[in-house]
Amino acid sequence: MDNQFCLKCGTRMAWKQIEDRPREVCPACGYVHFRQVKLAAAALIENSGELLLLQRAADPWKGDWNLPAGYVEVDEPPEKAAAREAREETGLHVVAVDLVGDYFYSDDPRGNGLLLVFRAEVLSGRLHFNAESLHAAYFGPDNLPENICGAGHRRAVEAWRLEMLGR
Repeated sequence: MDNQFCLKCGTRMAWKQIEDRPREVCPACGYVHFRQVKLAAAALIENSGELLLLQRAADPWKGDWNLPAGYVEVDEPPEKAAAREAREETGLHVVAVDLVGDYFYSDDPRGNGLLLVFRAEVLSGRLHFNAESLHAAYFGPDNLPENICGAGHRRAVEAWRLEMLGR
């Protein structure tokens, strides 16, 4: 159960079948809680035909690789979130140029979500990594690490690899 108590009146929530799905409903005020996917944004940063990946320092997927990415804040557009996450995680100031893909994932223990991947152009900065990462490196389409974390990142990196091999 997501919400044990109603967000409107504080009454304990109950399960009820609504629109062919079990949903949390408040028996006192009728509030229906609709569970939603998390929205994440990633920056696809290339340099000389190679893709920038970060090695995760924490669970889930500690030691696995991912694109610079994170959750979209409630008050920011996804392309700004991709640029913010890239700056925070890599030190690179980027601008999201275009949306290259959207990838649903259901394998994250923090919840299901949608990863929006933006091709990013580096404006300035020097590559480094923060406490969220063990390492940052560029990889070509033929030498990508096998341990890419999460279905969204795996599908995005594979799409990039296929695009690069088709060039």
